[in-house]
Amino acid sequence: MLEKVNLENKLKEVRAKKFKNSNDILDAYLQLLNKDDENRNRIRESLTEENSENSNTFDTDQLESARVFHVSQIRKICIDYRLRFLDTAYFKDTYPEEAISEINNLEKIHNTTFSNFKIVAPIDVFKLRKADDPLLFLPMGNGYHYLVHKWGNDVSPLRKLKYWSIKNIENLLVSLTLISIVFTALTYPFFLTQDPSFGYL
Repeated sequence: MLEKVNLENKLKEVRAKKFKNSNDILDAYLQLLNKDDENRNRIRESLTEENSENSNTFDTDQLESARVFHVSQIRKICIDYRLRFLDTAYFKDTYPEEAISEINNLEKIHNTTFSNFKIVAPIDVFKLRKADDPLLFLPMGNGYHYLVHKWGNDVSPLRKLKYWSIKNIENLLVSLTLISIVFTALTYPFFLTQDPSFGYL
């Protein structure tokens, strides 16, 4: 009869062929951690650098089409919700570790290093430290951008309504007309009657 195989012992034998002792294993693990820390620090630094005009190189087989957006689509949500689409060098808040990890993973998948990051966020986060639904993008060229990570709180649906009147000149004219009509209706009984008195108020 054949003896049963102890998988744990076999695993230890395979490891022993590669590493002579336990210190070699620990050293290899520490080197891996140090390399990962160096990559993360490089990513953090690239997020604070001024962008150049160059786009990033991607492995097209690894791209997720659901994360690719044209600048016209990004511009539309920025106008609707009064957001800014700027270089990450102007972003004053801190980046969450998940965003750094996502960039690190993307670099491994696409076998490259990324730069020239852009971010969609309310204007406040470019002045103050207050995160409110930022979206981190990488330029791909030809006006296309790749969504890397989203964090923070979701934008209120009332934000679109709040900034509707200053979205464009037509909306501003409509808003001013409506405000004029309301104020006229409120003040009409007092100013445009034969016998004006404070009793109308």
